[in-house]
Amino acid sequence: MDNWPFILLEAAVGLSLLVMSRQQPFPGPARRMGWLMIGVFALFMLAETAPREVAVLSHLVLLIILGGIGTLKGIHNMMITRREVLVAPFSGALFCAGSIGLMAEDWPNLSTFEHFAAFLTAVLLIGGQVWLVFRGLLIGRLPLAWSQAGIQALQRGLIEGEHGAIWCFERAWDLEEEHLNPMAWIALEKINRHLGNDSKADEWQTRAAESGGVEAVASEWIEAIEQALKSLLPEN
Repeated sequence: MDNWPFILLEAAVGLSLLVMSRQQPFPGPARRMGWLMIGVFALFMLAETAPREVAVLSHLVLLIILGGIGTLKGIHNMMITRREVLVAPFSGALFCAGSIGLMAEDWPNLSTFEHFAAFLTAVLLIGGQVWLVFRGLLIGRLPLAWSQAGIQALQRGLIEGEHGAIWCFERAWDLEEEHLNPMAWIALEKINRHLGNDSKADEWQTRAAESGGVEAVASEWIEAIEQALKSLLPEN
């Protein structure tokens, strides 16, 4: 078995995580995983220039370890903290590649029963990976995380631009979790009012009213937004 498919997989996963992490409310986990895979890719590229050939087994074991740890951490991020949805599916792909590659490497030495067991394991792994892709990449909306990222950006004084408060709050809505929408609408109304964009603020105020208005949002949330805006320098 050749090393290059695994080297290219490591590079593809690393680059994909780095590029796509910018579209997450909290890009840190995906970005760290991306740089880790780029580092692994660079390490194996350097190893390919050595006189002694790198064993494929080293790739497979490393993919299983990194993919397994990343999948567990990614599922926690996706299902528990709900802050990002990239690490789990990409780590799952690494784990599947390492596990199935390891079984394929040892396939000639397996008995008939072990062949069936390995095939069933591969089917289960692929099924789990399909679920991770579907749950993470296809329906992985994170309205609460976007609101959390928005309030953090606001507290840092970052209002406009990529990953600014407005950019985050405009993504903090979900048809399935409509009770979270007024949080974003009210935040956008107050921020635009602070910036002097009264027409835009009125639009967000109307949308917030349609979703229940200030009565639908905890007073602590509104106070946090107002306090963050007060701490900012007056806009010119």
